[in-house]
Amino acid sequence: MENTGEVLRSRKIIRTSIIGIAANVFLSALKAVIGLLSHSIAIVLDAVNNISDAASSLITIIGTRLAGKKADRRHPFGYGRIEYLSAMLISMIVLYAGITSFIESVKKIIHPDIPDYSPASLLIIAAGVLVKLLLGNYVKKTGEAVNSDSLVNSGEDARMDALISATTLIAAVIYLTAGISLEAWLGAMISILIIKSGAEMVMTTVSHLLGEPADVKLAIALKKTVNEFPEVSGVYDLILHDYGPDNYNGSLHIEVKDTMTANEIDQLTREITAAVYAKHSVILSAISVYSLNTRNKEVVRIHDEVRKIVLSHEHVKQMHGFYLNLKDKAMRFDAVVSFDANDRNRVFQEAVASVKEAFPDYDVSANMDMDLNEVEVK
Repeated sequence: MENTGEVLRSRKIIRTSIIGIAANVFLSALKAVIGLLSHSIAIVLDAVNNISDAASSLITIIGTRLAGKKADRRHPFGYGRIEYLSAMLISMIVLYAGITSFIESVKKIIHPDIPDYSPASLLIIAAGVLVKLLLGNYVKKTGEAVNSDSLVNSGEDARMDALISATTLIAAVIYLTAGISLEAWLGAMISILIIKSGAEMVMTTVSHLLGEPADVKLAIALKKTVNEFPEVSGVYDLILHDYGPDNYNGSLHIEVKDTMTANEIDQLTREITAAVYAKHSVILSAISVYSLNTRNKEVVRIHDEVRKIVLSHEHVKQMHGFYLNLKDKAMRFDAVVSFDANDRNRVFQEAVASVKEAFPDYDVSANMDMDLNEVEVK
């Protein structure tokens, strides 16, 4: 059964991309004619940029279609990451367009042409600036709303094109009033901005492919959902694996009282899995359990004391997975040390040393843990 939210998201991305293709093809044809008639390299380059935008929108459509393919034996987690690859292609197109524009602008600086602007051509360029600005804002905002890097990159590219066109108008006004042709110089400066923007897009997409923490708001909301179950005393070690925009598989630990039976825990984990998917569209592939000792008052007392000692150290955000064997004098726990610490290992060792000092008769075994989302639900 198809996820309704994913279907609507795909339709919105494709519809927005089709609008972008239509607008860019029209503007490209118009500007190419004007640029050739007026001998303006800036306008011709602007027309080329419009074609690159149309190509970007086409890539977005293809990428969205491929990313929507159902999971199969070869790719059991689906094809969602194809969207990141399409975003990478668009980034490379923007980068290539910026480099090409810079080279052509430098050529015109060395061997300048005398532009021939007409009021009609300038009016059309001005209209193009407005259209590209509106289109860029629309595409980028839609991309942010549906979490599509491809649309965001296409929208940013369109806004850069609007800037190029605006500088062409400025160059035209300067030429018509002062007789000085600056469009090649302005074209070079704008090309540098495009190259910078393209490089940033590439780095952002590469970062997604390498793997980033899940959205903090999603992690907080997911933990809150799990914590709302009265049987759950704490939620820890949340890991979300990104298999495409808004496509997560995850795992976590829950802490429950030691009085729960295996049947009760089984029922609880099934309910948690269903609730998390219904509210957040996240598939929990694993829920591990920490047992919270409530039967032995001495264990409870030591647990509270150890927790207080560990959390007293700066940058220690959390302690969980506590286990105590009074007979064998063995103690285990996990301590979450924030990435904000300059030396996480030092902070951890100091916390463990404090516990050993307070409980010299115990064999203390601790594990330095991390919160991959840098969040903690209180």
